[in-house]
Order: sequence, then C-alpha cells, then structure tokens
Amino acid sequence: MIQEILSGYVKSELHNGVTTIEFFHPQGNSLPLKILDELAQAIHRAGNDDETKLVILRSAGDKAFCAGASFDELALIQTPEQGLQFFSGFAHVINAIRICPKFIIARVQGKCVGGAVGLVAASDYAIATEDAEIRLSELTIGIGPFVVGPAVERRIGTSAFSHMAIDASMWRSAQWARGKGLFAEVHLTTEGMDEAIERLANSLARSSTEAMEEMKKIFWKGTENWDRLLIERAGISGKLILSPLAKKAIEKIRAKT
Repeated sequence: MIQEILSGYVKSELHNGVTTIEFFHPQGNSLPLKILDELAQAIHRAGNDDETKLVILRSAGDKAFCAGASFDELALIQTPEQGLQFFSGFAHVINAIRICPKFIIARVQGKCVGGAVGLVAASDYAIATEDAEIRLSELTIGIGPFVVGPAVERRIGTSAFSHMAIDASMWRSAQWARGKGLFAEVHLTTEGMDEAIERLANSLARSSTEAMEEMKKIFWKGTENWDRLLIERAGISGKLILSPLAKKAIEKIRAKT
C-alpha cells in the first residue's frame, strides 16, 4: 500500500511477521504534515494487525535518514492554530510509536535532524550506520525541541538532551549517540546494519507477541500523560514559529536549498 503525498510517500509491507514502514521525501526525507499523518496511521495499523509481530521504521535512499520538519510547510504557517496543527503531526507519530503494542526498530542510515531525532528516540530499538550524525537544530530557527523533547530526554537523559538543545548547530556523531543510548548498535556499513536488523527481526518474529507487548508497557511506564503533554508542546512551537526571527531563519534556509 502506497500513499502518494505531495512528492513523497509512506508505504507499508508485511513479510514473515515483520511490517516495514518506509517514508520518502525528495528534500532529505523531510516531513510535511501529510507524511507525518500517514506515518502515524501506518504505525496504528501495524499495531492492530494480528499478523504483525514487530515493525521496522525506515526511510528511503542511502543518504539522510530524515531532515526533520518540512521548511516549505513551516514557511506557510500564518497563525498559532496552523502552527499547532503542523507540530501536532510529530506528537501524533511519537504517541503512535509509544502506544503501539509491537516493538518498533528504527533503521538509521544517515543524518537525523530535529524531529527525526525524536522519531528515533521514540523507537524501541535503533540500529544505525557511522554516517548517522544527529542534531537538534530547532533553536537555530527560533523555536526549540519542545514536541520531541520528552522522547529524546527519556532516551538519552536530561544532561545530554540539554546539551543538544542548547548547542543546536553542533553535529553529534553516531558513536556519541550510541554512547548516550539513542542507538543500540552502530555499524560501519549499510550492509552490516541491515544484517543486524535482519538478525534481530528474525529473532523477535519467533518470540512471544504477548510477552513483547507486556515488556513495552513496562518500558513506557510513566508516559501516560504524553497525549496531552506533546500537544501542549506543539502549541509552544506553533506560536514561536511565527516570530520574525523564525520567519527570517526559515527563508534563509529555503534560499539555500
């Protein structure tokens, strides 16, 4: 099943108990709202599918995993309500991952920027390549990592999260991310990453679905308020993105692409 979204897509494929959800956008696999909405829906469907035992989340191509929010859509936001709607897209994906009763493995083949770091942090297990540098770039455009912050902080701790959020222009290496717990494994090559994912997926596909569901409930204990919290955070970003500073920063970035 493929949903054409602007010039990108989200597609899901089930094979031997493993549902792979892939997203693509020509601008570095960036995320417009329609792709965010389709990702959330695809995760919900996989979670409710009796044939699915686990989920692999990946992006297309061999370069960037995800460039984060679509700057074209950020430039179109004119009201706080529109801002809330857009940033709620990230909230919906993170919450879909959180409540999905199946483990979600993130395949991270390249750079992760902004909201992409949140998607990886929300996943239950992430396997990456050495090229998978990360950056929380939100402050450079006049906002902050408000929506993805709870997921990132939960995964790597308050100290590392605050360092990333404050020095928003600095890239952190894949090995740094592994040391902080964002990535479970880092491989030198894409082939090595995919072999590791296949090994883990095959093992989990033979494991108890009921046991994995109960484990996931334990892993996510204490996040029951995220349905409300992440939407509140989306509202903060939705207002800040309207500032002259943010508008100027977005147009500057768009002019370079």
